[in-house]
Amino acid sequence: MTTAFSMAPLFRSSVGFDRFNDLFETALRNEPGSTYPPYNVEKHGDDQYRIVVAAAGFQEEDLELQVEKGVLTISGGKRDATEDVTYLYQGIAQRAFKLSFRLADHIEIKAAGLSNGLLSIDLLRVIPEEAKAKRIPINGTQKPALQH
Repeated sequence: MTTAFSMAPLFRSSVGFDRFNDLFETALRNEPGSTYPPYNVEKHGDDQYRIVVAAAGFQEEDLELQVEKGVLTISGGKRDATEDVTYLYQGIAQRAFKLSFRLADHIEIKAAGLSNGLLSIDLLRVIPEEAKAKRIPINGTQKPALQH
C-alpha cells in the first residue's frame, strides 16, 4: 500500500500560487475537478502564466471569459447545429462546459486568443510597489528618539 500524495490536484485549479499552504487548502477541500475540455496550465517565467484550453469545434462567440473575486471562469456554450447531419460516429465533444481557476493575488489577464482549436489565456503577475518587499536599512550609529 502506497501513501504517495499526488501534487496534480494542487496545480489543476490554481494559477500563480507560490505558497503551498494555499494550494494544500484548496486540494483538501476535495472539490471535483472537471476534465472536459482538456487544458494545460503553463508557467513561462517568474511572473508569466498561460492557460490553454482545447476548444475544438468552438468559435469565439461560443466562449466566454469572466473574472470575479479572483476566480477566472471559462465557459463554452453548446452550438446549435446549422446542418441536418446524422453522425455515424461523433468523437468530437461539443457539449457545454465551465472551468474555474482561482487566481493568486495580483494576477491579471493580459490577452486571450483562439487559434487552431486552442483557447490561450495569458496571465501576468503585476505586484504594485506598495505590496513589494522593502529592504529596511539598519543604521547602528543612530539612536532612537526618546519620547517625553
